[in-house]
Amino acid sequence: MTQDRPLLGIAFMVAFCILAPMGDAIAKLLGDTIPLIQLLFVRFIAQMVLLWPIIWISGIPVKMPRRLFWLMVLRTLLHMIGIGAMFTSLRFLPLADAVAIAFVMPFIMLLLGKYFLDEEVGKHRLGACVIGFIGTLLVVQPSFAEVGAPALLPLVVAVVFALFMLVTRSVAKEVDAMNLQAQSGIIATVILGLMLLATSGTEIEALQIVAPTQAEWLWLIAIGTFGTVAHLFMTWSLRFAPSATLAPMQYLEIPIATIIGFIMFRDLPNGLAALGIAITIGAGLYIIFREQRLSRQTA
Repeated sequence: MTQDRPLLGIAFMVAFCILAPMGDAIAKLLGDTIPLIQLLFVRFIAQMVLLWPIIWISGIPVKMPRRLFWLMVLRTLLHMIGIGAMFTSLRFLPLADAVAIAFVMPFIMLLLGKYFLDEEVGKHRLGACVIGFIGTLLVVQPSFAEVGAPALLPLVVAVVFALFMLVTRSVAKEVDAMNLQAQSGIIATVILGLMLLATSGTEIEALQIVAPTQAEWLWLIAIGTFGTVAHLFMTWSLRFAPSATLAPMQYLEIPIATIIGFIMFRDLPNGLAALGIAITIGAGLYIIFREQRLSRQTA
């Protein structure tokens, strides 16, 4: 059993909060020149290539119960759709806005837990969910007025990743986290590769294949590396520190995304969006700290 080392766990989570928006920023940078499916294809190839050597060296078991195969496929499809929706939204939205809107996911997971898993969700948490949604709408509103329906894509990301997390809960009980990511890399690579082959020559922009420049190849390698390493850091953070300690740290991703977005694209949230981001963060932190207090009372 791994001994808790909270500072190391927090360091891994902070690293995740830096690398994840950096990967999103690169996707935004490449969004106008590299078609979406090709971008996802390279992203998951990198995940597969990076993780399998680590698994082989570490001696992690790679067997997976056959009955979990279709759950793994569903999890991978949700992962692909979620990342694809985020990458698409970044073509239209500032990085900080897209990330902040997607942070409605914890509230969606609470509601899914209440209405589909019969988990107990009290009035305080439901109230925080409502306030969090209001904050999210304040972020969406100016973006929706400017770009229309694409401003809703981060909400799609939030719903899809909430479902992704629910499926992951079921699978992760029996499959090592590293193996889980590596298997997903293989499944996604096969699905996306077959998709590109089947639609070769299509006029649909997202399904086309282009020849990247040398600089674009470097960015493509970086996006796959950042995405894969970021999720490894998140996994390792949970190994060394309890989730209650790490959950508030995840909200660092929003201000970090704001800084990266400003440096790379000179994008900043307007006043209404900034207010919405603050409300969303506040509601999320309220839920987290209330959960911590309740868990201490029942301990």
